[in-house]
Amino acid sequence: MRTSDFIIFISTVLTVYGIGNVYVFYHGLQALNGYQWIKPYYIIVFVFLAFSYIAARFLQSYNFNSISDALLLIGSFWLAALLYLFLISLLLDFLRIVNHFVTIFPAFVNFNYEKTKLAVFIISLISVSVLLTFGYRNANNPVVNTIELNISKENTKELLLNAVVVSDLHLGPLSSGKWVDYIVEKINSLNPDIILLVGDVIDEDIKPVLEKNLGDHLLNLKSKFGVFAVTGNHEYIGGVEPAVRYLTEHNVTVLRDSSALINNQFYLLGREDNDIKRFSGKDRRSLEELMSGVDNKYPVILMNHQPTNLSELNGKNVDLSISGHTHHGQFFPNNLVTNLIYEVSTGLVNKYGTWIYVSTGLGTWGPPLRIGNKPEIVNFIINNK
Repeated sequence: MRTSDFIIFISTVLTVYGIGNVYVFYHGLQALNGYQWIKPYYIIVFVFLAFSYIAARFLQSYNFNSISDALLLIGSFWLAALLYLFLISLLLDFLRIVNHFVTIFPAFVNFNYEKTKLAVFIISLISVSVLLTFGYRNANNPVVNTIELNISKENTKELLLNAVVVSDLHLGPLSSGKWVDYIVEKINSLNPDIILLVGDVIDEDIKPVLEKNLGDHLLNLKSKFGVFAVTGNHEYIGGVEPAVRYLTEHNVTVLRDSSALINNQFYLLGREDNDIKRFSGKDRRSLEELMSGVDNKYPVILMNHQPTNLSELNGKNVDLSISGHTHHGQFFPNNLVTNLIYEVSTGLVNKYGTWIYVSTGLGTWGPPLRIGNKPEIVNFIINNK
């Protein structure tokens, strides 16, 4: 990524984050107008929460691991809390405007306005806390989504494939070996013929992964044909070459704009992530180029982290295209945004002569929670019936 693009991106993010914090902070402060003694404590706690994520990112570069990890966890939760508190504040402002023209508030609201504001403030905090607790538990309880598909090609007489697909593991500072072991155990329990990791295996900086030896836990993955992966945008953000090297050293075959004929049974194709241009200035191979060495008599499975430009599949004889990246918004209402951005934000569709599956993903980015969707391990049962 060019320095100028990075500066613009960071400036935009910090500006939006700052505006959101100021807006929520002001509404909280107003709610405490009748209780001045609470305000100093409110200000201290709010400032700590607002700067915890930024401080964690800063301290990570100086190896203050225990402190930075704690601040990162707190700050990550605050990112989600801020969103919901912002939406609540926005809703309350809207209701106030409506009430200014048409009375909608019951009489007791105006009877003791200061107590009403405090009550709404407390209820909002409790509601958001409950929501975040649910989202955290939900994020740590993935489901196994089993999908049966029929792919009939000339050379599929004996094709019966049990493929386990995981996207968006996001191994990083908030990951633990215990959690990776739990995921590995769930994958192995499905007795896969092949395991496919569809990008964002590593969450940006590889240093926490190295320090926690998370790759050693991946060595316990078991399948007949091995473990294959493709790059995601987060591998590029953190440094794609060290990430790929690390995965390769831990028995993961990374397909980078390349294909492999697996067991003389089917072709597996892996595309470089769509962000390769942004980070390296290079173009990834076109799907047509990638298919040039493929015998279409065999079933073709494509791994492509970001589900963009799906129309490119048209006429390419790809039988199944698997993506991730979207997290389906990860938590509501972000899914409304991903539904607008992506032709397919989640689930299975048949378009352009191809079965297209976009996974909600398994891990999380930023806030370690999911609201409105489940993290998933996808178990494809593919046959030729």
